[in-house]
Amino acid sequence: MDRMAKEGMRFTSFYAQTVCGPSRSALLTGCYPMRIERAEHDDGRMVHPAMSLNEITLAEILKEQGYKTGMAGKWDASGRGKLTFRVELGPHNQGFDCTFWGETAFCKPIFEKQKMVLKNPYHPSPTQLFTDKAIEFLETNKDEPFFFYLAHPMPHTPLYTTEKFKGKSAAGLYGDCIEELDYHTGRLLDKVKELGLDDSTYIIFTSDNGPWWIKKDHAGHCEPLRSAKTSTYDGGLRVPFIIRAPGKVPAGTVSDLVCANMDLFPTIGKLAGAELPDDRVIDGLDISGIIHGTQTELDRPFFFYQHEALRAVRRGTWKLHLVHSDLDRTKEGVQWQTHVPPEDRPYVEVLSLYNLDDDIGETTNVAAQYPEVVTELLKDLDFAKEDIGYHDVIGEHSRR
Repeated sequence: MDRMAKEGMRFTSFYAQTVCGPSRSALLTGCYPMRIERAEHDDGRMVHPAMSLNEITLAEILKEQGYKTGMAGKWDASGRGKLTFRVELGPHNQGFDCTFWGETAFCKPIFEKQKMVLKNPYHPSPTQLFTDKAIEFLETNKDEPFFFYLAHPMPHTPLYTTEKFKGKSAAGLYGDCIEELDYHTGRLLDKVKELGLDDSTYIIFTSDNGPWWIKKDHAGHCEPLRSAKTSTYDGGLRVPFIIRAPGKVPAGTVSDLVCANMDLFPTIGKLAGAELPDDRVIDGLDISGIIHGTQTELDRPFFFYQHEALRAVRRGTWKLHLVHSDLDRTKEGVQWQTHVPPEDRPYVEVLSLYNLDDDIGETTNVAAQYPEVVTELLKDLDFAKEDIGYHDVIGEHSRR
């Protein structure tokens, strides 16, 4: 992975969502999860929503351009558990030709389309298993345009690794899982080169949220960012992002522009010559100029949602946290507060402004010193409330 970064571009202000299911939906549709339509049986209270088949995914717009599409790994957009999970909401009905998927981080059982093919797949390791499927897809489709979505469940808990990697890292079992993930990423890169596809393939490596604090050393760390998964401090959803494409993405470069996984929908769509849907709002931006090194500025707001609750906005170096209201003091809201460090559990009692260039850990509130910045960011938040929605308010252009 380090070599991949040296041969490509690394983003340092790249955002996903606070938890895994909504993050994956954002990546696939190019939209904030609050805007995405949910399946009929989803009552709107699920932290991991069931995404409606009316949504248009990245795979679907690429299929229209003649791309062969495949997916292996964790899907997490079909609901959770006996009450809400629907196998028909899987990737096979969302634009993917070849699928080998499980619903949650456990990826038990595994489906090919709607057929269960493995009840207990974690032998020898999920990372090897899903990489094997990706390599199989590449070998089969090397002579035509293709898009493959490899969604590794590791290093989400419970952690699994093979004997070959146990004790290989100085960071315990979590580190061993990263070592194995790194190894199989190398296998995939080697296969792309072996097949003569290196000069015509964009390869992206990213994550879906920050570390799960309650799992301690089995969840990783994100210092100097503040907090963790489920929080809207940057530790909850600022994630690694690497893109590599020799001759297209300048090697050894870094961008600190504010980008997000939902930007991949319009960006990859443009690279493939696809038409984006014109019957709905797409929140993601085309960042192809950034990844090709021709664009060095980007002025856009990014909104931080904790499930349905709008918490903050970032524009450039500035990030403003809203005051938490009584609407948030629900049983579910209190429950999710326990997933972050104790110092991050209290509700935000005053508008809090941070300059992330100077204060990446969001420790010093400078709202009083920069009232004009607060005023401008509140305008952005007013737009989000009206257009996307917040709490139980459905936004003007929300599809929920």
